[in-house]
Amino acid sequence: MSDPNTPSSPEPTSGQGPHGGQVPPPSQGGPVPPQPHGGQVPPQQPPYGAPQQPSYGAPQQPSYGAGQQPYGGPQYGGPQQPYAGQPGAPLTQADDKLWASLAHFGGALGAFLGAGTAGWIAPLVIYLVFKDRGPFTRQEAKEALNFQLTVTIFVVGLYIVGTILAFILVGLLLYPVAWIVGVLGIIFGIIGGVKVNSGQAYRYFYAIRMVK
Repeated sequence: MSDPNTPSSPEPTSGQGPHGGQVPPPSQGGPVPPQPHGGQVPPQQPPYGAPQQPSYGAPQQPSYGAGQQPYGGPQYGGPQQPYAGQPGAPLTQADDKLWASLAHFGGALGAFLGAGTAGWIAPLVIYLVFKDRGPFTRQEAKEALNFQLTVTIFVVGLYIVGTILAFILVGLLLYPVAWIVGVLGIIFGIIGGVKVNSGQAYRYFYAIRMVK
């Protein structure tokens, strides 16, 4: 039987044990797991399969397709300058001389294949395509075009007149003359091509200046 005058010892609370340790509150009914030094609780790992949130300050990865340059679009630094191989670009000095000589050679080939009547086709095509891209090509293609057009007019005219006058036999003599004019178109076309290919401008002995 205890003495009523002896003070009873206080019951341990949930926060402190008899030796200074931590005890669980009475409502939990179990021991508290030991805490690491410093009293910090390690972060909880998210459950398997849950999406992970990026840590604060981590660089953001751009989503697929965001901010990409479209294929074939202009690159950094502004529009690109056209180069010599593009349509409409100025010809180089070598290409300018090449196409100028081809205008004369093409006229001679056309006169040969067309019996003196088709020598104007190649110079006309070269003139229309390259007249604004090379000054030498424009000059020589125009010269070859005027000469071959003159040859074609004379050849066709002589054949027409010779056919009309054929019944009096005088017209038959005009056929060889037309053939000679066609041969002159071939010969002088080749001479012009050789001269221009060496870098010299060439002027035919006669040509009707229809293309200025």
